[in-house]
Amino acid sequence: MGCLVSTPQDLGGNRRRPGSIGDVSVYVPGFRIPKPVDFSLSLGDHLPKNLMESLSALRTRIVVMAGQEAPTVSRSRRKSATQHGGSTLADLHQALEDYLPVLLGLVKDGSQLQHKVQFVWINQEDDTEETAISNAWYEVLSVLHLMAMLSLSQANLLLLPRTSADGYHPRVSEESRRASIDIFLKAAGYLDCAIRNVLPQLPTPLRKDLPVDLAEGVLRALCLQALGQSVDIQLGMAIDSAKATLAVKRRLACEMVKSWQQAQDNIMNLPLANGWGGKHRLFIKWKYVEAKAAAYYYHGLILDEGNTERSHGMDVAALQAADEYFKESKRACEAFNAASPLSRNPPLWGTMKYLSDKIPKDTSSKVRINQDLYSYEKIMETAPTLPDFDLALKPDDFQLPPAASSWNEETVVAGQASSNRPKSE
Repeated sequence: MGCLVSTPQDLGGNRRRPGSIGDVSVYVPGFRIPKPVDFSLSLGDHLPKNLMESLSALRTRIVVMAGQEAPTVSRSRRKSATQHGGSTLADLHQALEDYLPVLLGLVKDGSQLQHKVQFVWINQEDDTEETAISNAWYEVLSVLHLMAMLSLSQANLLLLPRTSADGYHPRVSEESRRASIDIFLKAAGYLDCAIRNVLPQLPTPLRKDLPVDLAEGVLRALCLQALGQSVDIQLGMAIDSAKATLAVKRRLACEMVKSWQQAQDNIMNLPLANGWGGKHRLFIKWKYVEAKAAAYYYHGLILDEGNTERSHGMDVAALQAADEYFKESKRACEAFNAASPLSRNPPLWGTMKYLSDKIPKDTSSKVRINQDLYSYEKIMETAPTLPDFDLALKPDDFQLPPAASSWNEETVVAGQASSNRPKSE
C-alpha cells in the first residue's frame, strides 16, 4: 500500500529558505525538490536494464535541474533565453514531461511495481522536511505539482513589468498578458488532473499522510489561484478596451471574487508551516480582498445607472465598501510582503493600477455630492450583495499520457510477472 517516511524539520538540511524572493506578481510557494533514487536496488530483478537506466537517467536529470533552478526561481529573477528561445524553466518542464510516460509504466494495469521504489521529495509548505513514500502514484502527484509550480513561475516572469520603449512607465505587454493566461490554464489543468485522477489512486490512509504541499485543499487553492489571476488579467484587458461594457467588467470582477474566496476556503484551515506556507495564505487573503474592492466598485457604477434615490444610495454604499476593501487590500499586501521570505510589489499595472486611482477618487466624489441627500447612517449601510456568476474559465483538460511504448516489450511483462510470484522465505 505504500510505506511513508517523514523527516522532521529539525533533522534535515535540504530545504531552501531564501531571505527574499524579489518582485511577485504570481506567488509560487517554493519548489518541492526530488532526492536521488537508486532504481537498480528495487527494480534490478524486475526490469530490463535499458528501461531501468532510462528511468534513472530521466529522474536524475530532474533532480539536478530542480536543485539548480529552485534557488534562482525563488528570487523571481528573469531568465536569460537559450539560443533556442527557451529557458531553464522550460527545460525542467520538458524533462518532467519526458519522465512522466516512463514513470507511468510503474502503475500500468495496477502493476505491483508501483510499490517497489521509495520516492523522496523535499517539502516547502509542510513542517516536515521531506517525505518518502513507496508508491509510484506519489511520484506522479509530485511531478504534476512541480509542473504546475513551474508554470506559475513562468507566468510570474511574464507579468513583471518591463521598461517600455520610451524608457518610462514599466508595463506588461498585451502579448505577455495573453501568454500568461494560457500558462495559468495549463497550471490549473495539471492541478485539476492531480486532484481528479491521481489523488484517488492513493489509499485513504496514505492520502492523509501526504505533506500539506500535496493536500487536496492546497492543490485546489493553487488551481483556483491560477484561474483567479487569469480573470484578473482579463479584467485589466477589459479596462483597456473601449468596447468592454460595465456589465462585462463587473462580471469579471465578481468571478475573480468567487475564485479567490474558494481558494481561501480550501486553504484557511490547513496546517501550513511558517515561511512558504504562511506566505501562501497571506497572498490568497490579499488577492481576495483586492478582488472584492474591484467587484464593489463596478457594482456601484452599475447601480448608479438606476437614477433613483435607492439606487444612488446603494451605489454610494457599494463604492464605500470598495474603498474600505481597497484600504484593507493595501494592508494585506504589506503583511504579505513583510512575511518571510520577504517580497516586493512590482510597479502597478493592469486592474489595480487603474482602480488604485479610481476607487478613492470616485468614492470621495460621490460621498461629497450626496452628503446632503443621504444621512451618514444610510451611506454606511451594509453594502449591497454582489451578483453571483459562475467562473467562465476552466482548467485545461490535461490527461495523463499513456505509458511509454518501452513498457510494452515482452521482457517487461515477464519481469512484472516474476515480481508478482511469491518468494520462498
